[in-house]
Amino acid sequence: MATSTAITAFTKSFRELHGVVVSAGLMDRTVKVTVGGQKWNNFLKKFFKAPQTHLVHDPNNSLRTGDVVAITPGWRTSKNKRHVVKHIIAPAGVPIEERPAVPTEQDRWASEAAWREAKDKRRALRKQLEILDLKLANAASVAKRLQKESCNI
Repeated sequence: MATSTAITAFTKSFRELHGVVVSAGLMDRTVKVTVGGQKWNNFLKKFFKAPQTHLVHDPNNSLRTGDVVAITPGWRTSKNKRHVVKHIIAPAGVPIEERPAVPTEQDRWASEAAWREAKDKRRALRKQLEILDLKLANAASVAKRLQKESCNI
């Protein structure tokens, strides 16, 4: 189970990437962000543009196409999503105040810890139910065997 000390232990700062949202609203809580980059061509001795696109987790659907955002690596939320929105640098269109807030890193860790704790409780209850079902099945088989023995006597 995660505790508050575990939450603060993992708040190590990771590298921060800046990019532009190129696709928003097509997937739930997911946006596509293009991050600029360069690639060196050794034959021509020249840099060429080589942008990368990342699928980014947007927990509150607060990003719009054209926003300039800061993203950071986070835990994997799906097969291709490995980054999460850190904050909006420059909004496009609707002002930031009129959108749902982007959760901070501490908020994300707290919600993850709460989700994990709830999952552990559900797992413990399921385990107790399985044990009770086994005991009930065992008692039923013993009763059936005793009934057969009493009929045979």
